[in-house]
Amino acid sequence: MHKFMLFSAILLMLASTPTLDAASLAGVNLPDTATVGGKPLVLNGLGLRSEFMVKVYVAGLYLEQKSADPDAIIKAEAPKRIVMHFLHDASQKQMTVAFSESFQDNSPQTGTTMKADIDKFLGALEPLKVGDEMVFTYLPATGTTVAINGKEKVTISGQAFSQVLLSVWLGPKPPTASLKKGMLGEKS
Repeated sequence: MHKFMLFSAILLMLASTPTLDAASLAGVNLPDTATVGGKPLVLNGLGLRSEFMVKVYVAGLYLEQKSADPDAIIKAEAPKRIVMHFLHDASQKQMTVAFSESFQDNSPQTGTTMKADIDKFLGALEPLKVGDEMVFTYLPATGTTVAINGKEKVTISGQAFSQVLLSVWLGPKPPTASLKKGMLGEKS
């Protein structure tokens, strides 16, 4: 009887423990929801970008509803958000090179067709330190807004740039396969 009461008490404690309203990866906590343009978005998944055993950043993808289909996510004309939380310093040059290579790897045709938008985006990048956040928010009526540590840097209108930017993580050649899987909510 004593074991039953102890077991019941433990179950009661677990049931009454509030659920955390955040997801965690590599010590980074991101909220389970975000509001974008007045619409609630849910955290689709978290992924870790590492290079040569160095943890660079954790990225979270927010959507109106969860999806594991990268093509559908990229093409959807709906609010979206990506949050990058940095675990390692990155210079402006490192950021520029990384994004340029990812654009080339995942959307090679954009080098000429979207050069002005890509240049505008790359020009808004700045050095990032441990703990900094870069947030990309897409709203159909506005376009893609880039914010660093809560300060808006640039907005690029149209859906085309949003698709190119999302392809960095969700395209055929993401920085790492595990990062893409994590953002799609898949287990590595």
